[in-house]
Amino acid sequence: MRQVTIYTTDNEYNEFVQLAKNLRYVKKVETDEGDDKVSILKNLKTGLKEMELFKKGKLKTTAANDFLDKL
Repeated sequence: MRQVTIYTTDNEYNEFVQLAKNLRYVKKVETDEGDDKVSILKNLKTGLKEMELFKKGKLKTTAANDFLDKL
């Protein structure tokens, strides 16, 4: 399977996405709409909860250097 990246103007964006979705030979249409405001806020909230748990000693973390060494 091959992949194509297309840059278009905001005015033509929705029309082009709908066109691509209606082509029979297109298997999947991915857009940059995945990181909408709701998902970003959800991820921030999760991160803040994890930070609170760490500060309370209820969550164990790995030092950044240790994490990078394992890569």
